[in-house]
Amino acid sequence: RSTPRGRLAEILVLDQFSRHIHRGTPDAFAADGMALALAQEAVAGGHDLTLTVTERKFLYLPFEHSESLSVHVQAMALFTALGDADALDWERRHLAVLERFGRYPHRNEVLGRVSTPEEQVYLEEPGAGF
Repeated sequence: RSTPRGRLAEILVLDQFSRHIHRGTPDAFAADGMALALAQEAVAGGHDLTLTVTERKFLYLPFEHSESLSVHVQAMALFTALGDADALDWERRHLAVLERFGRYPHRNEVLGRVSTPEEQVYLEEPGAGF
């Protein structure tokens, strides 16, 4: 955590490794809060601006993975400033799902949440989820 890349490394472990190692279990999302807190601290300190565009995309992923609409306000600003159209498009897609449902329905089953009828219809659509 003492350097921007060191912090990024910790965020990668918490945000990406945990998702892949624990895929299909609640543990896939257990470190999201810590990853987001570290990313928020990095952004607040301007440390993200010392990283490459690719590194910043990974640093910003915890914002995109959050189910908080207020976090996505900042995510939109970060991905817009990044200047990467694909990264901004992914953030817009995530935000659209949250604005529609208030959460990511594709997480419901693994987190033991009951899907609403509208979420069920969405989940049956090709390409639903991320």
